Amino acid sequence: MIVIRDSHSRGRVVLDWLKSLHSFSFGNYYDPNHMGFKNLRVINEDAIKPGKGFSSHSHKNMEIITYIIKGSVEHKDSLGNLTVIKEGEIQCMSAGTGVTHSEYNGSQEDILHLLQIWILPNQAGLTPSYQQRSANFINNTNNLNLLISPTAEQESLLIHQDVKLYLGKLEPTEQISFELQSGRDGWLQMITGDLLLNGIALKAGDGAAISQENHLVIEAGKEKAEFLLFDLN
Repeated sequence: MIVIRDSHSRGRVVLDWLKSLHSFSFGNYYDPNHMGFKNLRVINEDAIKPGKGFSSHSHKNMEIITYIIKGSVEHKDSLGNLTVIKEGEIQCMSAGTGVTHSEYNGSQEDILHLLQIWILPNQAGLTPSYQQRSANFINNTNNLNLLISPTAEQESLLIHQDVKLYLGKLEPTEQISFELQSGRDGWLQMITGDLLLNGIALKAGDGAAISQENHLVIEAGKEKAEFLLFDLN
């Protein structure tokens, strides 16, 4: 079964410096039909104006992932990290017992475009930690590239949950397959382009909840497609 979360039906927050689209209930946006999927709790697509961002704020007991679609983020946290996360890079922060951080658009000219993702950890009270990696496979198209896993295999970032996160990039009309093990579910989050997921059309910003489907066929349309695929317990 594949259930589409249409891009245009997402929760929306528009401020003078921020446009944020919420796949699941978040902040002042509440929809009892969209509270998350499995251990996936938040997918926010944010567009942040130059020089603006989120001032210092705190998190606890959450695995927080940031994927930069375009631009760069200046990140500062209470663990002592002062970093820049660039286009195509991935960040994974375990908030654990508590962490405070700020996130700003590092450019004074260009809009920052990113996905922020929250995943529930497999236990509370973890020691906070921070990881970041360059997407050195950025040109590895027509394949699924492992970004995050519970075992840090294939140089992926470590997450404290039984989740694997893949980045997919397909050239026009190219096709790939993926096998979900029995009892596992998936979520596909479109970033750009359009594709068919087991024959079902998806466009930029759409999400797809995947249940009781073992064999996935993902085919790009007439344009390049970029997406994230979550393999969830």
